[in-house]
Amino acid sequence: MIAICLAIGFLGSRITQMTIDTWYPTIEKPIFNPPNWVFAPVWTLLFILMGIAAGLVWNKLEENKEDVKKAMLFFIIQLLLNLLWSYLFFGLNNLLLAAIEIILLWLIIFETFMLFKRINLKAGYLLIPYLAWVGFASILTITIYILNY
Repeated sequence: MIAICLAIGFLGSRITQMTIDTWYPTIEKPIFNPPNWVFAPVWTLLFILMGIAAGLVWNKLEENKEDVKKAMLFFIIQLLLNLLWSYLFFGLNNLLLAAIEIILLWLIIFETFMLFKRINLKAGYLLIPYLAWVGFASILTITIYILNY
């Protein structure tokens, strides 16, 4: 599960690298925008925590098949939405769609958290830093959209 999460993160970073030195420096950003070097280590840690959480839930498959399947479906959806945000923001440079999509992403992560913690409390807690970071990223994305339109 960790490898899958890191692979998604790697794909997102490849999309990001396309415009991080060209388009991204040209847009207005708020004063609370972290320096670029912060993102890679934070995302790496978050993807590792997500993978551990998913593994803990997956290990309960035989005990609770239906709940685990539902939780893993939401987990996969949020992983794909995570990747989609990188494409919308950095690939398409579409700040409005990225702002809308990241709100949906946060909601799906929250539902994943709720499902995970019912199956394995530790798995749920491992998603809290991810929820917090995407909450911050949501505010950042929306603010960047406002500053540039």
